[in-house]
Amino acid sequence: MKQYNKLVRDRIPEIIKADGKTCVCETLSDEHYLYLLDQKLNEELAEYQESKSLEELADLLEVMQAVVKARGWTLEELEQVRSDKAAKRGGFEKKILLKGVKEDC
Repeated sequence: MKQYNKLVRDRIPEIIKADGKTCVCETLSDEHYLYLLDQKLNEELAEYQESKSLEELADLLEVMQAVVKARGWTLEELEQVRSDKAAKRGGFEKKILLKGVKEDC
């Protein structure tokens, strides 16, 4: 049996079974689920950085949404925090590279 030990999307076991294979799964505790979601964020970010594909970016967003829900927040709260921060500090549209800051004496 090939070992994976990784968090997968909800329909993956059903897809594996439809392919005529057997899989072994378990339902995670909340604590272990959050830990593996954080690992999945890193995995999906690395995959996006390698491919620069919209599909990998969508996977990253899916995991981010799962983290928000698992931590007891709402997507509306996330958007409000993002919006407030953008209003106070701006976004990234101007493509500004900060090269340094000189202390005035």
